[in-house]
Amino acid sequence: MSNPKFTEKKYLITYSFVTALFMIWGISLSMCDVLNKHFQSVLHLSKSQSGLIQFSVFGAYAIMSIPAGIFLKKFGYKRGVLFGLFLFVLGTFLFLPAADNASFTMFRIALFVLGCGMATLETVAHPFAASLGDQRTSDRRINFSQAFNAVGTMIGPAIGTYFLLRATENTNDLTSVKMLYVSIGIIVILFAVVFAFVKIPKFTDVHVENTEDIAAVNIDITPHKKLFSHRHFVWAIIAQFFNVAAQAGTWAFFINYGHEKMGFTVQSAGNYMIIFMAMMALGRMVGTYLMKFIAPNKLLAAFALGNIICCLLVAQSFGYVSFVALLMINFFFSIMYPTIFSLGLKNLGSHTQQASSFISMGVVGGAILPYFMGRIANVNIASAYYLPIVCYFVILVFGIKFYKVRMNNRSIQ
Repeated sequence: MSNPKFTEKKYLITYSFVTALFMIWGISLSMCDVLNKHFQSVLHLSKSQSGLIQFSVFGAYAIMSIPAGIFLKKFGYKRGVLFGLFLFVLGTFLFLPAADNASFTMFRIALFVLGCGMATLETVAHPFAASLGDQRTSDRRINFSQAFNAVGTMIGPAIGTYFLLRATENTNDLTSVKMLYVSIGIIVILFAVVFAFVKIPKFTDVHVENTEDIAAVNIDITPHKKLFSHRHFVWAIIAQFFNVAAQAGTWAFFINYGHEKMGFTVQSAGNYMIIFMAMMALGRMVGTYLMKFIAPNKLLAAFALGNIICCLLVAQSFGYVSFVALLMINFFFSIMYPTIFSLGLKNLGSHTQQASSFISMGVVGGAILPYFMGRIANVNIASAYYLPIVCYFVILVFGIKFYKVRMNNRSIQ
């Protein structure tokens, strides 16, 4: 058996652009957590009300992921990317009327459209990255791309803290929100124009390619089975639901925790969020390296256990011990989304693109947990961090048992 390459030289430019997409939605997603605190101050929202920001963004995944998968299957990867970028830009420009009217409802509509764009990009980008090379290295490719998503999540809080939280100290004006999102929209338009002229190398989808080594490509080893008969795929949706639920809740109230439990100013807490996101970038790079020696499912289970311990420490309010544990949550969270995604797509053959849309839809979990964490956080922000423990336990079980591909009632490791 040959040692599989990370990717082929002919795919490098295409893979670079696909990886850039991961960074784009990482910036936008993490800025929502800064908006969470900003709107609490400017629009005078409670924590549970501001949690509806995450509901608007992640709720879009529940509605858009399936249509995005259908669009992908009909029109292909490149047009799928351009369609996602169009929706993304439309969402950013809807911030103009929302800010002019100081309307939280209109902001939520803008965020919903933005979320539709992100859902489309995620649905397209994950199988796109997975297809640009040998299936045996698809976990590493997706985790490497997600490392740049983590870079984006560092840039998002840095931009948001500078332009939004700093502005909150002096004014309740929403001009800074409006100008920031319109500027992002213009940059994404330029990216879309350049990508439109990129020539995508011709490649055969790995799920239809013939080979003697079925581990090298994404061939359905049980072609008679319907998509939802694949247990590992169904459990990947469940695991992704709980995974993003935990992520959204943890991120949404990070600044509140730093401000209320650590005594930081709002701007300082926002700056700490940059370190918080840097931990995720570090975790993805470490995780990508460790997967050369440790099976992805085992690493996923170990990181889930690490986060259960961290959440218990955060909930105790042990000062800097708990705050360091809060930072470490993002380190351990790092590999979860891409690894669950990759494990869920294994050996699905022609179902792969449709499966990608369903796994992306699992992200709707992020629309639910922040609201309930916000209800608890209105009383005690630390106690809210007990809730993600349930989520990480589900991921632990998936990594230990339910990731396995089954063929004729036999599990394939």
